[in-house]
Amino acid sequence: MRYGRLRDLSMKTLETLTFDNAALRDLPVDTSSQNVPRQVKNACFSRVDPTPLSSPKTVVYSSSAMRLLNLPQSELERGEFPSYLCGSKLIPGAEYAAHCYCGHQFGYFSGQLGDGATMYVGEVINNESQRWEIQFKGAGKTPFSRSADGRKVLRSSLREFLCSEAMFHLGVPTTRAGSCVVSTDTVVRDVLYDGHPINEKCTVILRIAPTFIRFGSFEIFKSIDRLTGRPGPSVGKTDILKQLLRYTKSRFYPDIPGEVEEEDTVVAMYREIMERTARLVAHWQTVGFCHGVLNTDNMSILGLTIDYGPYGFMETFDPGFICNGSDKGGRYSYEAQPAICKWNVKKLGEMFALIVSQEKLDQVLESWEQVYEKEYNQLMRRKLGLLTESSDDAELFSKLFATMRETHSDFTTTFLLLQSFDLIEGFNSDEAVNQMLTNCLSIEDVTKTLKPTYSKADCAALLQIISQFSLAAGNEAGFNPLARYGIEVDSVLRDHQIHQDLENFGKMTAEDRDKQCRDKWTDWLQLYKTRVQDDSEKSNDSNYRQARGDLQRQSNPVVVPRNHILQRAIDRAELGDYSLARRLLEVFEQPYEKPAEQWLAERDVGDKGACTVT
Repeated sequence: MRYGRLRDLSMKTLETLTFDNAALRDLPVDTSSQNVPRQVKNACFSRVDPTPLSSPKTVVYSSSAMRLLNLPQSELERGEFPSYLCGSKLIPGAEYAAHCYCGHQFGYFSGQLGDGATMYVGEVINNESQRWEIQFKGAGKTPFSRSADGRKVLRSSLREFLCSEAMFHLGVPTTRAGSCVVSTDTVVRDVLYDGHPINEKCTVILRIAPTFIRFGSFEIFKSIDRLTGRPGPSVGKTDILKQLLRYTKSRFYPDIPGEVEEEDTVVAMYREIMERTARLVAHWQTVGFCHGVLNTDNMSILGLTIDYGPYGFMETFDPGFICNGSDKGGRYSYEAQPAICKWNVKKLGEMFALIVSQEKLDQVLESWEQVYEKEYNQLMRRKLGLLTESSDDAELFSKLFATMRETHSDFTTTFLLLQSFDLIEGFNSDEAVNQMLTNCLSIEDVTKTLKPTYSKADCAALLQIISQFSLAAGNEAGFNPLARYGIEVDSVLRDHQIHQDLENFGKMTAEDRDKQCRDKWTDWLQLYKTRVQDDSEKSNDSNYRQARGDLQRQSNPVVVPRNHILQRAIDRAELGDYSLARRLLEVFEQPYEKPAEQWLAERDVGDKGACTVT
């Protein structure tokens, strides 16, 4: 167990959890108790009460996550458990509240957002003196619910629960999920936004993290935005900004010396947040994870993955992979994630700059690429079983992903196949290539996966606009003339490539395709073999083959939460059968072990991975 062993004799019940709700004690709380949509000024939290649900029932729970709270298995199976964990019964010592924050959504400042469907429940101190904030998602309306109902449904809740736990066991920094509770109450949702709404069951999940403070928590102090005309609800309140910084430092960055009144202390905090965020997104890229909604309000101040919405694990490798069905412009595509996270860190810096030097913060951000690339390259070397560094590694990785794209290989399976080859002795190139070909899509399957957002004619027109503006005098490098329409240049370029690929595949025979893939993998495997042999000599490890094999087996998951896997569990759960959801949790808790069910490790050809979640 990653957090140390907890003794059974010191386990708790839901009635005897030790709460110390420091956030509500150390940060300003809204003086109004009106639970109606409104602007919440000069406060970080508003007290609320969860709205009870009818006939709550446990869908699934994570024993390992709940042990962080010292709750044993027997407590999770109590009859009262689902009532407590959906808000129908109040947990003794808990203080329910909704957090006020703002955010840049799809690049534009949206003003006040806040916990519209989530609630702070309190901070539990476990027997190892660890502090864990627990939070409900889907427990009813808050002052930040706007026109929504404060509810979540089984479909989206189960997705978040399973992915939170899967990411933890993959070693990716993340919030945890303790339980998923469904009820007989329903809300109306238009799942596909096509005018055909349905009734879906209200569901609540318990989320666990050291804190859910996010970048957007600091944007409540933002002045009027020049593009949207919206300010933060606590604009100008630098005293509260310092209070929030003081709280964040004392609780989560206590090792940073000094006080927040000292400029170097705040700059040091900013550096730590930047580095944690850069390392986080490097983890995402090396497991093929796409978050989908990287707004500033979905970025953790601790560098954790939070707010699992329309996320997706890439199947067929595509650098332009978009998992969010509403992200038509591709702002949050797989390949854009590092740059978007850096942009979000910059926006956080603009809030810190209300009390410290913007120049010093900008200097911190200049080292983003160095931090990111160091972590990314280290993780990639582990996946390829390389024990030493080489100046050519970045090129090797780049050529690998280019080969994966051109052959339309499955992301996760590629690394599993590569780890099965002995590149030191008895390597048979033809056999290895044949193995890699089993992971390449045929012409027919490729045409199922290549689905451009824009038609060929529209794509050509958009490219012409981009070209004209880029050549115009006075336009800065990187200027996007289509930004106001929610269209990213990279998404247009991606679609242009797709149309070219489709045209080429229309002229290609099966034999041509086989030769194309065979040649691509033959060339890259030769580079890989040479690098491994050099690595073996440089490492001077007498058990080199064993060492690199162990490294790969610990770094390349067999199973990840693919969309088609999750959807099967959702379909069954909506019929009242929770067995597959519970089985998936067991599988995701051991992602490096081969499951008995082979389909759990297979991709779904034709699934773009894009979805909508409410």
